[in-house]
Amino acid sequence: MKIERPKSIQPMPKNAKLVFKGKVFDVYQWEQELFDGSKTIFEKVKRADTVQIIPVTEDGKILMIDETQPGKNNRFVGIPGGRMDEGESPEDVARRELLEETGYAAEELVLWISAQPQSKTDWAVYVFIGKRCRKVSEPSLDSGEKIELKSVNFDQFLDITFKKEFQEEHIAIALVREGLKKDNDSEQYGRLKNFFTCL
Repeated sequence: MKIERPKSIQPMPKNAKLVFKGKVFDVYQWEQELFDGSKTIFEKVKRADTVQIIPVTEDGKILMIDETQPGKNNRFVGIPGGRMDEGESPEDVARRELLEETGYAAEELVLWISAQPQSKTDWAVYVFIGKRCRKVSEPSLDSGEKIELKSVNFDQFLDITFKKEFQEEHIAIALVREGLKKDNDSEQYGRLKNFFTCL
């Protein structure tokens, strides 16, 4: 599937100059004219785009990860995902990261969100729903990952996404923007649950 990269609300101008190249983040600067005609230096950070996947198993459960990483004080809860390498498509990354972090493969991928969540960072995030996921191998974690899988139902998934341990704020924001109500009788709840878990 052809997926367009989402646009930033503050695009990086063509005249921006790279002033620092890091392992994860690069810093760009440019001269920006202000409303009164004066000029100042603006900055923007650039990083590799990332892809995440919300895996839904053949029995309608959602797989989440309980993860620890070096340098972070606490465990956190999230969903599988990772950085895009040069030449990879978002769909390629979703399939690769799902397999590496969980050992599962999705029969179908549906793009749910694509956005640049931070105006001062040139960074796109793509979030897929993985339909009919099944285990095909053991996870293949890198040396900076300790992951335990959690299998939850849709209501448990919603509860977890609104807790501080859940690190993917753009997903919680997207759920709120969907107009999600906590009561199970709401039309939004039923529509969203169907979108996530209907196989």
